[in-house]
Amino acid sequence: MNRYSRTTAVAGALVVGALAVPGAPAAARDGGLRGAATIAPGREGIVEVAGVPETTAGATLTLTAPRGTRVTGTPLDASGYRGSVAADGRSATYTVTGGAAAGQDRVFPFVLAVPAHAVPGTRLRDCSLRLTDGRGVPRAVGRCAVTVGLAGPTLTSPLSGVPLAARPEISGTAHPGAQVTVRDKDDREACATTAAPDGTWACTPGDGLPAGANRLQAVATVNGVSAMSEQVDISVAETGAGQ
Repeated sequence: MNRYSRTTAVAGALVVGALAVPGAPAAARDGGLRGAATIAPGREGIVEVAGVPETTAGATLTLTAPRGTRVTGTPLDASGYRGSVAADGRSATYTVTGGAAAGQDRVFPFVLAVPAHAVPGTRLRDCSLRLTDGRGVPRAVGRCAVTVGLAGPTLTSPLSGVPLAARPEISGTAHPGAQVTVRDKDDREACATTAAPDGTWACTPGDGLPAGANRLQAVATVNGVSAMSEQVDISVAETGAGQ
């Protein structure tokens, strides 16, 4: 496992459409550059690039960021490689400086920042990968898939440990316009609503929660992308108490 010199949220890599440059060496044709990430609006995540064929000193791997995003870091913590980010954040590179040779088991992390106005569930365009040797000759190219994810909603009320009536107001924050569903410990729907333009939401159980210990969790969904809040332990008073 590679060690990164910067701590941030990591998104897993997966294979995406890799291409080979005509006339490239067999190593590039048989493998292919690949990487992917799902990053929430206004957040940073890591695109982990794999499939880099054997290289020598001077070889350069370049990631060009999708439209509207910026590369903010190259946190690979390994000797023999030098990472750099373009001044405008549109691209970043790793260069083999000597004493190391990239192979197909090596993963190269690029930190990517997604703007706050990005729409969850959309695939960002024009993320590309390119590998050249020490003479600048292309060896392999590929495309990285970056999908806008969804930050988890919050559940700010009710508070844990406070005895509740059967129909307490439940509230929190979520991505504006998200469909929010609150579920109890038995995965039954307690209530549902839509987050306001400022991200706030609130709803009240229609049938009332059963008496006793329970647990609530909010699930937000936008364009088919979902995220969950932390769970909140609650205690509902016997019927008639607190009504």
